[in-house]
Amino acid sequence: MPSRPSAGPPAPTPPGADASPGEVMRWVFDIVNTHSSAPLRAVLSAETRLRLPDATHRGVEEILRFWDGLFAAVPDLTVTMQAMAEQDGTVFVRWTLTGTHSGTAWAGVAASGARIDLDGVDHVTVADGVITSDFVVLDQLQLARQVGLAPAQGSRVDVALRRGSGLLARLRP
Repeated sequence: MPSRPSAGPPAPTPPGADASPGEVMRWVFDIVNTHSSAPLRAVLSAETRLRLPDATHRGVEEILRFWDGLFAAVPDLTVTMQAMAEQDGTVFVRWTLTGTHSGTAWAGVAASGARIDLDGVDHVTVADGVITSDFVVLDQLQLARQVGLAPAQGSRVDVALRRGSGLLARLRP
């Protein structure tokens, strides 16, 4: 599947219980790119779990708060589906998130004004048109570098930290 942002406005209604897991995820990506979390209620349940590297969100309200926080922190957020594979209720989506961290704090980090270009993968299970779990993998170091929490790759500070970590690893019993 080629890389694509939304082809246009998302379908006004969710795909429904008879939709394939891939159709559900395409609709979710389209909705996320509208920056409105409310329509996502249609494909979430009290049992849905969203697991990120730094937190796990359970249930509709907690997951919608996560999305609202991300939309507020990155007002020009775009999530582009790069590739998708689905089989037997499971979907893997490789995506790119782009935007500017110019809004509110995100995950405790004050707005940096930095441009974000982040890669990730979601492992999603869907049953009867409802997402039961979404396990998200992303490059946290890539994100930390982009928002200024970690030194730029190859910088003197980065090289010194890597050498120091290597030294500590060799000194451990």
